[in-house]
Amino acid sequence: MIQNTMLSPLNVIQPAQSSASNKPATPAESIKNFGEYLQDAIDSVSQQEQNVQKTNDKFLLGEVNVDEVMMTSEQALLSLQLTSQVRNKVIEAYQEIMRTQL
Repeated sequence: MIQNTMLSPLNVIQPAQSSASNKPATPAESIKNFGEYLQDAIDSVSQQEQNVQKTNDKFLLGEVNVDEVMMTSEQALLSLQLTSQVRNKVIEAYQEIMRTQL
């Protein structure tokens, strides 16, 4: 079964909160948490790309089957596509905010 490591339910459901009390996080803390979340997601995609390279090298040496190569390649491809679609939506949202007249 293919697992999406980028969008874990635990990471999505937990609200950003200050460690000192039960008060909601300030906007600055929320931005920091969102930035950390994006960095973790990008690191995860990068790690999957490295796993594809390692699996390809093992395939050339005859240590793994072609189905393992295809599965790791597809997982990395899907993660990369998801990342690019999220980026596109963020850019669209930013552009929409910039077009809003106050």
